[in-house]
Amino acid sequence: MNVDTETRRVLVYRLGSLGDMVVALPALHQLERAFPNAERRMLTNIPVSAKAPAAEAVLGASGLIHSYLQYPVGARNPFALARLAWSILRWRPQVVVYLAAARGVAAARRDAGFFRLCGVRRLLGVPRTLALQGNFYGAESDAACVNDWEPEALRLLRCLAVPETAATDRAATDPASWDLRLTPAERAVAAAALGPLVRPIAVSVGTKVQAKDWGRDNWRALLEGIARLPAPRHDDVAPGLLLLGSADEYEASESAAAGWRAGGGSRVVNLCGQLSPRESAAALERAAFFLGHDSGPMHLAAAVGTPCVAIFAARNIPRQWFPFGARHRVLYREVACAGCGLETCIVEGKRCLHAISVADVLAEVEPMLAETCPGQAMEDPGRI
Repeated sequence: MNVDTETRRVLVYRLGSLGDMVVALPALHQLERAFPNAERRMLTNIPVSAKAPAAEAVLGASGLIHSYLQYPVGARNPFALARLAWSILRWRPQVVVYLAAARGVAAARRDAGFFRLCGVRRLLGVPRTLALQGNFYGAESDAACVNDWEPEALRLLRCLAVPETAATDRAATDPASWDLRLTPAERAVAAAALGPLVRPIAVSVGTKVQAKDWGRDNWRALLEGIARLPAPRHDDVAPGLLLLGSADEYEASESAAAGWRAGGGSRVVNLCGQLSPRESAAALERAAFFLGHDSGPMHLAAAVGTPCVAIFAARNIPRQWFPFGARHRVLYREVACAGCGLETCIVEGKRCLHAISVADVLAEVEPMLAETCPGQAMEDPGRI
């Protein structure tokens, strides 16, 4: 994208919640560079639950987006759409940047038509072709990239026509492109909340999608197994357990922590519902590594440079939503029904997740402990 110093008003269309906003960070940084003198306003959805924080709660005072225009996603009421169109017309954006998820060529063209009815003549990033819709590096099918599918962050940059594949790869993999620009105040809140924990293991057992949920019994058994490992120390202190998530995930997190305690682990801090998304990111920044589902907290951890052990359902193709970075360990089982896109899995009984055992995850956690908590092994595993 070329630098445009003349444009003063840019409307960025991006729906979704925590993970969706984090995955869009490289594109948002690119827009800041491309439109340095513009007010960038985001058209986004109103959150539908406590597990789905608003875009503003994720991006905060980063300066990547300056203001927000919200509407209920899926709105079909003619009066609601008319009000939305009038809001856009009054603001008079000179450019609309389309960063919505791929929902088919027809949907993309319909959305483009709506923005043109709102008086916008310049649209960027609209995925009007199958090549822009798919995570196939510009091809129309995955024939050339099986087992090496395109990350969603890279697809968004490609839709924005960042010139040349090499430049796109750089923009997606440069840590600066994932910078949330956390403030000193946000980091101070996180430090105070962590209290005595030094380089803890950060865990998030929650997910707002049933098809991604590995199950309470698995999490409890896993944390008990981790507590029993001969865990290395960091600065002569055994790693504690940090639990993060929404307020309604507090009890499920406590259930998992019971396994940690049963295995002899100590120092548990459950911050579910107590921190904002950005304060959670600051807490994750201080963790040895993150352990959890394919989730918003996982993407936050990756964005702040914390390695992840991530348990993925096979509802999406591999790599599309894997965490950014090279130090992560991802557990993904490609079963016959992979790529279903289901939010609730009943017929197959979450076959892809049940194919991931507690022993499988422990086998990935043990080397991660050694890599992220270097030091002398404890004589009494799990004890301080």
